[in-house]
Order: sequence, then C-alpha cells, then structure tokens
Amino acid sequence: MESHVVQLVQLCLNGIAIGAIYALVALGLVLIYKATEIINFAHGDILMASAFVGWGLITIAGLPFWLAALVTMLLAAALSYVLEARVLRVIVGQPQFAGAMLTLALAFMLRGAVSMAFGPTSRTFPTPWTGQTTHLGPLVIADLNLVILVAALVITALLFFFLRRTSVGISVQAASQNQLAAYLCGIPVKRLNSMVWAMAGAMAAVGGLLLAPIALVDIGLWYVVLKALAALVLGGFGSIPGAIVGGLLIGIVEQLAGVYLPDGFKDVMAYLVLIGVLVLWPRGILGEAHGRRV
Repeated sequence: MESHVVQLVQLCLNGIAIGAIYALVALGLVLIYKATEIINFAHGDILMASAFVGWGLITIAGLPFWLAALVTMLLAAALSYVLEARVLRVIVGQPQFAGAMLTLALAFMLRGAVSMAFGPTSRTFPTPWTGQTTHLGPLVIADLNLVILVAALVITALLFFFLRRTSVGISVQAASQNQLAAYLCGIPVKRLNSMVWAMAGAMAAVGGLLLAPIALVDIGLWYVVLKALAALVLGGFGSIPGAIVGGLLIGIVEQLAGVYLPDGFKDVMAYLVLIGVLVLWPRGILGEAHGRRV
C-alpha cells in the first residue's frame, strides 16, 4: 500500500475516533432537545466537569479507572437530573430563547465552579490503554481510539434499543412529539424529561472521560459542544442518526484539514462546515424538510 494511501486511511481512522466523541455529545443534545425543546449549552461544561471529577477520583482518591468512570457517570447524571427538575422546569412555557440563555448561564457557572475547585492547570490521568497501540498491517491505531469507537457503538446501540424496544423509550418518543397529548394519556412527562437529561449527562461524562486522555483535562474541554452543534447541523438538527453521521464526518474533516490544508484550518474547520451547511443545505444530510404555508 502506497504511503499517501496509508496516511489517508490513518487520518480517517483517527477522525472516526474523535468524531465518535462528537457524535456522543451530539446525541445528548438531540435527546434533550427532542424531550424539552431546549438546546443545552451547558452540555459541554458537564462533560468538562466530568473529566475533572474523573481525574480527581483516579489520581487523588486512587480509584480504579472503571469504578471512577461509573461514579463520574452517576454524578453527571444526578447533576443533569437536578438541573432539569429544579432549574429548567421553572421556565416551562417560556420562549426557547429563555431556555438557551438559562443554559448559557449554567454553563458559565459550572465553568467558574470547576476553575475555582481545580484551578486552571491542564492535567491528565492514566487509562488501561495509555500508550498501547494495535498494528493492522501498515496502520497503527491507538487502543484508546478503538475503545472510543466501541464505547460509541455500544451506547448508540443501547440508546436505539431503549427508544425502540422498551415501553419507557416509546413513552419518551411520544412525549417528544406532543407533551400535552402524552400527559393526557397518562405518561409522566416531567419525570421522563428529567430522566432524559440524566441519560444525556451520563453520556457527556463518558465523552469527557474518553476525550480527556487525548485533549488533556482542561477547562477548554467545554468547546466540544460547539463541534457537536456543527455535527448536528451537518447531520440534520433533531435527527439521532444525523447526529452520529455528522459527528463522524466532522471528526474526519478535521483530521484531513490538519494535514492537507494550511495551519489553523483544523481548528476552524467544523465552523466552516457549519456555515457552509447553513447556507447551502440548511436541513442537513438526514434532516427533514420543514415548511410553513402563508
């Protein structure tokens, strides 16, 4: 296999691994939006806070990685549940703008709280796959990238099974389509909304724990929510399959831009894609067309 082909395949594999994290974050955003019609701008800060909590449990408390990951997921789920049940529910019935501003305020509050608790210094923590690689012919794949991909596949499969094959999941879908009708049919809409926020928080924690060994445990990890929003627009806003496809494509495009385009393009490529899609194809790849007759 020629060297340029090997390089291209290697970049695509690395991009798929990073894109899988974007997809996980985007899935959490989609779940929250479909359940409560709120774009949770604090989602990236929950991911960032989870990375710091995981670091503290592993390096300070000395917990094994798997136990620390489980505790971190439970804490993130509990935080998200409380935010929906005690904070976001207060503005039910208000315009969507109110929800966006409130989640932005929560994002800044979480960012400030983490900065005061842990300080601004970047850090990292060991994982069972740190420094390990797998060779597939001329390709060298970090084991952490394989774990990220497997984790994303498992979580996505469990999510689809939950939404399509369980009574609670079907109730969540019903509530997302028409909350008033679901409530009149006896579905506990408020409880389901809080549960969806908790699920999204746990998914954000997984993303934070998997992204931190690559990008370091840093306050700036919250930026991943911007990449996830670009993935949502690319895949089709509100589409669960679109969130997955968009996340993977954003990850691949970033990796290719980092090698084949001038310096600096990798950092802004997701936003250029976002602007391009909004201008040329606003519905996204798998989004549904919406129209209004006047």
